[in-house]
Amino acid sequence: MRFESEHEFTASVARVATLMSDPDFQTHLDLPDLSRADVVEYAVDGSNRLLRLRYQYIGQLDSIARRVVGDRKLTWIQALQIDSTAGSGTLSFSAEEDAGRVNGTATISIVPTDAGCSRRIAGDFRIRIPLVGGTAERKIVPGLVRRLDVEADAMSAELAAG
Repeated sequence: MRFESEHEFTASVARVATLMSDPDFQTHLDLPDLSRADVVEYAVDGSNRLLRLRYQYIGQLDSIARRVVGDRKLTWIQALQIDSTAGSGTLSFSAEEDAGRVNGTATISIVPTDAGCSRRIAGDFRIRIPLVGGTAERKIVPGLVRRLDVEADAMSAELAAG
């Protein structure tokens, strides 16, 4: 299922990209229905940044999701790769236990504006489980977009403070 999110910031492209990929910022960020992130990997090579995080879903699951997940913890890995100078990158995420059936990818574009910059994240989220995949996607994607909005609000506050 396709998703898209766009946010405006009153900061430079480099500051926004750097904050997005800051492990300290991300591990202190409270997102709806998720545990705080654990850093799996962090690397900086010039302007290229990589941040891999592990999340656990701690919200309520509906009956369909509960049958699919069973008693397992619902965890996934999110990988952000971004060039802080160019403002372009990718965001990918996949279920830790079943990455081939539950995953998504998105492109990130941060472009300068008169007031700072605009960040656009657009991609696809897929659940490849017969009969329930499409329904599950339609239930999950709004929460994914909401978490991007919460992250953007926290980034705006952090950028204004610092």
